[in-house]
Amino acid sequence: MNETQIIDIARDGVMTMILVAGPILVVGLVVGLLVTLIQTVTSLQEQTLTFVPKLLATFFSLIFLLPFMMHEMTDFMQRMMDNIIALP
Repeated sequence: MNETQIIDIARDGVMTMILVAGPILVVGLVVGLLVTLIQTVTSLQEQTLTFVPKLLATFFSLIFLLPFMMHEMTDFMQRMMDNIIALP
C-alpha cells in the first residue's frame, strides 16, 4: 500500500463523515439561528430556550435521515472491504 492509496482512503473517510454528520449539524445550526433570532426580536434572554428545539430538531432529523446515513456507511464499508481484498 502506497501513500496515494492511503490518502484516497483518508479522503473517502472524511467525505463519508461529512455526508453522514453534515445534514444533522446543519439542522442544528439552522434551528439554533432561528431560535436565537426569535430571542433577539422578542428580547428573551433565556439560555436554556435554544437547547430543547435544537435537541428535538436533531432527534427528528436523525430519524428521518437514518436510512441515508446507513446507506452511506454501508457503501463506505463495502469500499474498504474491497480495498482490503485487493491488497497484494
